[in-house]
Amino acid sequence: MEKKVFLKRIYHRDRWRLALIFDFDEKLKEKVRTIPGCTFSSSHSCFYVDDTEENLRIILSTLKGDADIDISAIRKEEIGDSGSGEGKKFKDKGERTDRDNEKEPAQINEASRKDIEKYRRWLEAARYPESTINTYTSMLERFLLFVSPKSAAECNSDDLVRIVDEFIIPNGLSHSYQNQMISSVKKFYSTIYRSVIDPGAFTRPRPVHRLPNVLSKGEVKRILDSVVNEKHRVMLSLAYGCGLRRSEVLDMGIADIDRDRRLIHIRQSKGFRDRLVPVSEKLIGMVDQYLVHYKPAKYLFEGQQRGRCYSEASLEKVFRAAFDRAGIRKKGVTLHGLRHSYATHLLESGTDIRYIQVLLGHKSSRTTEIYTHVTTHSIQNIRSPF
Repeated sequence: MEKKVFLKRIYHRDRWRLALIFDFDEKLKEKVRTIPGCTFSSSHSCFYVDDTEENLRIILSTLKGDADIDISAIRKEEIGDSGSGEGKKFKDKGERTDRDNEKEPAQINEASRKDIEKYRRWLEAARYPESTINTYTSMLERFLLFVSPKSAAECNSDDLVRIVDEFIIPNGLSHSYQNQMISSVKKFYSTIYRSVIDPGAFTRPRPVHRLPNVLSKGEVKRILDSVVNEKHRVMLSLAYGCGLRRSEVLDMGIADIDRDRRLIHIRQSKGFRDRLVPVSEKLIGMVDQYLVHYKPAKYLFEGQQRGRCYSEASLEKVFRAAFDRAGIRKKGVTLHGLRHSYATHLLESGTDIRYIQVLLGHKSSRTTEIYTHVTTHSIQNIRSPF
């Protein structure tokens, strides 16, 4: 049976992409990875490239003979022979698509630019995390691009309804994207333009309840065993062995490990909270051996530049490569899945959920209680009536 790859357009990271969707196949996956600029998206669970005519032709040429390419989900403008590099244009200059008709000017006016900067300064003064500041300001910029040439002061609640109905839903953007858009615009108008839009007029999408992606202990072991690089193995081991977030692994200082008490001091993590988490003797030994070999200056894990922490994107790639080498076929598992697995395995071993809440740094016990839905401790003991 011939392998099949489905192409479709997705809107990802503020631009259009060509997504490659196919059933798991190691050889085909390696072939897809050879496509220039091809990246894996954990949120969409697929590989993607920028949506350009040239990239489409590269995909068709690269996968020719290895898979049947289904382009029925994208625009069916005539395409010439994929292997020759010649053929007709992907889109005639005189022909317009729905995306050409989208109201999305390349630039916003100066007044809107000043509003965005004013919003950024307010978020910084309120001590929001840098990631939240970047998300909120980019969402506001997207909103102001959509309503342009109207200024922020001329908008009302109907404009937020329009961006949901005419931009977010037609482009298949996620519930979380819609929520972030509403949160950003709501906060902007409640702080910068208090008298313009009634924040209470904004309605949010119905909540989506998803269970966390959890790995078994055997799968975690396979992932860690597949890592050859010592630094990478220690990073992933700490993420699982202490239930750490990505940022907590990367922001960790050399002095944050208390070897006598076998504790790690997590400083100013999510919500600007400190906490202590236990670390095993074996993990401390791995860290000490790593320090002898790598000799970092400031952060426990540093990148190519001494004194600067390892990048988030690189750590995600490390996990993805180890996950693929381990041959695990579960979908949607990211680096954060190691933290989910840590909490679930603690719960299955009988640890009180209130202690798990403290170890994970959750403000509310309701956040921690989601792990009761994925633990196999009790579920597997239920006898099916079948």
